[in-house]
Amino acid sequence: TGKCYHTFRGHSAEIVCLSFNPQSTLLATGSMDTTAKLWDLEKGEEVATLSGHSAEIIALSFNTTGDRIITGSFDHTVAVWDVGTGRASTSCFISQLDLYEVNQSKAATQCPCWSVQLWNAVTGTHIATLAGHRKEVLDVCFDYAGQRIATASADGSARVYSAETKQCIAKLEGHEDEISKVS
Repeated sequence: TGKCYHTFRGHSAEIVCLSFNPQSTLLATGSMDTTAKLWDLEKGEEVATLSGHSAEIIALSFNTTGDRIITGSFDHTVAVWDVGTGRASTSCFISQLDLYEVNQSKAATQCPCWSVQLWNAVTGTHIATLAGHRKEVLDVCFDYAGQRIATASADGSARVYSAETKQCIAKLEGHEDEISKVS
């Protein structure tokens, strides 16, 4: 119908990322105000504010069971939060500045050498380097099952990698200019 059911207000700066909980009616928003908020979509109310980052939250995602949310920030940290309590259960330092995407327990960051770094977001351990682009990677996206990772690049191509093997399984070429987003 296109009808707006709720307008959520509460952040003091721009919202730059959001994620729907796959198991409930919660929506999470991440903001330049350094907080994430959980919202009840049916009631139209704020459920919790997740505070602890010292810089903008630029990526967030619920895990598949919906009981945890992972946030990534320009403060170079990734935090895992308990959805029920709104408290951080773990936090780790990620050395790359440009955090693109978080999903379940992984974080993807851009590297100056035109690749993507894959991290264990709970321990901060480096998992793999996803290479192959000829120019800067502009966006990264995990699929909903966490099985594939897609990248978009200034070289005009997109690539799909297996999360298990870390190998490129598809090269998507044909654009004449950069690809800025992938989903």
